[in-house]
Parts: sequence; C-alpha cells; structure tokens
Amino acid sequence: MNGNSNAEPRRWTLANLITAFRLAIAAPLMLVCAALGTRDLFLAVLAASFFSDAIDGSIARIRGEATRFGAMLDSWADVTAYSALAVGICVLWPDLVRREWLMFSVLIASFVLPSIVGLVKFGRFTSYHTWLVKLAVAATAPALFLILWQGLVWPMRCAVTIAVIAGIDEIAITALLREPRSNVRGSLAVWRSRRETQGN
Repeated sequence: MNGNSNAEPRRWTLANLITAFRLAIAAPLMLVCAALGTRDLFLAVLAASFFSDAIDGSIARIRGEATRFGAMLDSWADVTAYSALAVGICVLWPDLVRREWLMFSVLIASFVLPSIVGLVKFGRFTSYHTWLVKLAVAATAPALFLILWQGLVWPMRCAVTIAVIAGIDEIAITALLREPRSNVRGSLAVWRSRRETQGN
C-alpha cells in the first residue's frame, strides 16, 4: 500500500502550531496578566495574539498546509482569545468599560454571536474566515490599542461598525448553508453559489 496516497494531512503544521499558541498560551496569559493587574504585559501578549492571527492563515496557504482541522483550530483560538480579551479589558480598564460598555458589548457580540448561531445549527463553531471578518479584525486590532493606550474612541467606533456588518454577514452564511464550510468569501458568494446550484 502506498503510504502517501491515502495519508491524512499532518495536523501539527507550522501554521497550526502558531494558532495553538493563541489558544493554549496567549489566551491563558492574558487572564494571568488581568489577575496580576499588569496592563503593559497584557497589551504585549495581546499584540502577539493578533500577530499570530494575522500570519497563521497566510503561512498555511503558502506552505500548502491549509486543512479543515486548521480552520477549526483557528475558530476555537479566536473564541478563546476574544473571551480572554474581554475579561482582561473589564478587569484592567474598568472605568473605560463602564463608560463605553455599549460599544464593547456590541463588539463582543459581533464576534461571538455568529459562532454561537453556527454551533446551534451545525453542532460546531463555524470557520468561515470571510473577507469582512478579516477586515473587522484588521480594524479592531489597532483601534483597541489606541483606545487602551490613548483613550481615543473614534477608531474603535469605526471598527465596531465593520465588526457588526461582518457578524451579520456570517449569520447570513449560516442561514444559507445546509452544512458547515470553511474559508468562505461572504454571504453574497454563498447565495450566488446556491442560486447556480438550484438553477442546474
């Protein structure tokens, strides 16, 4: 038997190890920093978490190691990291959270609610990684540092607006799909694909 022809993709690729860092190291470290009250270290770990999120997908594609397992691992890492981020901000910047609670609540909901909707429908977290979500993360990362470091609010308001649109797009994808899929461009692409399939 040819050992290569039917071999399963290797799970612990470089990209997946980077993703695992966000899940198993960065998220717990953020909680530790929150418990110890160390804002600067929290922000450093947060920066490392965002950086790992930015590069793991590109590394997987460049190395030809993109897998369903990697997409699911990335989703779990996102949920865990964002949960740790929310706890950390509440603990370390309580005055800011009390002042901007609605904005932060909407931001968290826009990232978490689509995953919950997917979990209810498909029995697992979704891993769409849409273009809008990537844009939302790209906008949220610098906006978070600006509001936490400088108290500058308007970039975060812009990021939250993008995140809400991205969240609605993900929920629409879940509503359109009959079974879970990974790495989807957006709800419009899914709708067009479904219409073409029905037309045939």
